[in-house]
Amino acid sequence: MNPTTLSNLTDILDCCHFIQKSCSERTFDDYENDRMFRRAMEREFEIVGEALKRIRDDDESVFDSIGHARSIVGFRNRLAHGYDSIDDALVWGIISGYVPVLIFEIESVL
Repeated sequence: MNPTTLSNLTDILDCCHFIQKSCSERTFDDYENDRMFRRAMEREFEIVGEALKRIRDDDESVFDSIGHARSIVGFRNRLAHGYDSIDDALVWGIISGYVPVLIFEIESVL
C-alpha cells in the first residue's frame, strides 16, 4: 500500500473515531439543536469523503474494498455543495448505523 493511501485511511479512521466519541453521549435532539455540533460532524464526513476520493484516485483496489465507498463520496459532495438540503435524520442515521461498519472496514484494510 502506498504511503498516501495509508495516510488517507488513517485520516478516515481518525474522523470516524472522533464522530463516534463525540456522539456517544449525545442524542438526535442534541444534533438537531446544536449548530456547532452538527457542523463539526458534517466537516468530519467531508474529510472522510475527500479521503476516499483520493484513495479512489491513488489505489482503486483499496477503494473498491470499502463497502459503500462511492456513496460516501457522494454524501461528501452533498454536504459540501447541497448544504441547504441536508436531512439531519439521515446524517444521524449514518452516524449511528454506518460509522461503526466503516471503522471495521478501514481497520480490516489497514
